Amino acid sequence: MTLDTSQFRNGLKIELDGEPYTISYFQHVKPGKGGAFVRTKLKNLRSGRTIEKTFNAGHKVEEAEVAELRMQYLYQDSESAVFMDNKNYEQLTIPFDRLGPARKFLKENIEVEVSLYRGKVIQVELPNFVVVEIAQTDPGMKGDTASGATKPATLETGAVLQVPLFIREGDTVRVDTRSGEYVERINK
Repeated sequence: MTLDTSQFRNGLKIELDGEPYTISYFQHVKPGKGGAFVRTKLKNLRSGRTIEKTFNAGHKVEEAEVAELRMQYLYQDSESAVFMDNKNYEQLTIPFDRLGPARKFLKENIEVEVSLYRGKVIQVELPNFVVVEIAQTDPGMKGDTASGATKPATLETGAVLQVPLFIREGDTVRVDTRSGEYVERINK
């Protein structure tokens, strides 16, 4: 579908030079002299890079046909992860290199958003927070209560992150998947 600049809005997915972008910011500008234009910030959905681009008012662009699927992570083999569409139960195999940073927080049965552009996976988005178990960490010493002190811990998913000294193996913690940081311990 062809759109012009008057239809721009945040979150709109457009196609430029054969690449899918999402509009993260736009501003219509009407200077005293000259024609109106639209200033935008666009995020490339494949690479994640953000660019700034200016369009003349009325410029036409194509809307990117990006399919958003809610899928459940099932399991992984040596080179890829397998997801299931929650609506039709079809399975989709995604190579690890397409998962990006999401791979280190994948836990069985977690629900993710998978974006497809022209039938190819371009993005796998995890929930903002996941609850995982600590698989391995060094024990904290009694009296280690210094404010802000941390130690490395390996999660059940294989990811390593910094946690407070009071966290022990077997504890369940909430992790922010956007930053990869510890948020809080979950009491069982």
